Amino acid sequence: MKVLVNTPDLRILGGVANHYLGLREFWTEEVHYNVVGRRKCGVPGVLMLPYDLLKFIFKLIFSRPDVVILNPSLGKSALVRDFIFLRIAKLFRIKTAVFVHGFNMDYAEIVDKKWILKHLNRADLIFVLAEQFRGLLVSWGVKTRVVLTTTKVDDKLIGNFDIDEKVNTGNLLFLARIEKAKGIYIAVDAYRILKHEFGDLTLTIAGDGSELNNVRQYIEQHNVEGVRILGSVSGRQLVETYASGSISILPSSYGEGMPTSVLEAMAFGLPVFTRNVGGLKDFFAAEQMGFITDSLNAEDFADAIKPFLSDQELYRQVSRYNHRYACEHFLASKVAASVENELANI
Repeated sequence: MKVLVNTPDLRILGGVANHYLGLREFWTEEVHYNVVGRRKCGVPGVLMLPYDLLKFIFKLIFSRPDVVILNPSLGKSALVRDFIFLRIAKLFRIKTAVFVHGFNMDYAEIVDKKWILKHLNRADLIFVLAEQFRGLLVSWGVKTRVVLTTTKVDDKLIGNFDIDEKVNTGNLLFLARIEKAKGIYIAVDAYRILKHEFGDLTLTIAGDGSELNNVRQYIEQHNVEGVRILGSVSGRQLVETYASGSISILPSSYGEGMPTSVLEAMAFGLPVFTRNVGGLKDFFAAEQMGFITDSLNAEDFADAIKPFLSDQELYRQVSRYNHRYACEHFLASKVAASVENELANI
């Protein structure tokens, strides 16, 4: 089976690019990536569109893939662009899967549902990251089969990790884009509350984003001690950041699909404290994995974390469970095999 995947520029790390970078080594079928949209050199996606369309048509004619995978989010510009690619692929009678990565719920309320249906019902398969997203599309009248998939944990990321050596060092980890909607201020405030009782507790903040400088100022203004801000991490530093973390906190209110940082944290044996967003609520078991809530209250997160700082047996149980669950469900090798199986059954 020959598969053509439209991806963003893989040099511009984002959710979709990171997903396909992590899967690249684990495909067993003949999978080729076709870069579309904004380029790392700074050229906007809208200016690249004519070239991308011609390149796409050229690849359909001369490479003749069996299946095309398109990767929009539920937002106007992404859908308009990828629906053009969808129509072209169908003109060439090529099977097409649409992987809707993120859902902008505000946009979902105002979008022309008939326009969505007209195009999505042309596809042969639709991938989504959460049961909530599947239910929404079906309620709109989508007839194309909609299946759940997941983001992934790169097998190599935990290649040298030994869960039996995992210890609780009292290091709270926030690893995500540094944005208010990702819950960074809730995380800092929960840490501030806990710091009064657990003086040796530390907080590591990893990631880049528009709120990074404001977060630095917030920490200074409130005299918050024991905080490390790493900025964006990758490669060996990413492994070391997870390995040295004890507890993962992501109080996100963002329109998440399946936050990769949560899955990676679980793979490294971190108990996770998060919110009912995206695909997390489809599998997350609070009693076994940590804590999940609808709350945006820092005190609720602090109260939930406290037992994991004082009860080492509880910590070990959840740590081992999360590592095992992530290895069974989220490794890139298994995700790639699952996607290929779905494509083969179109």
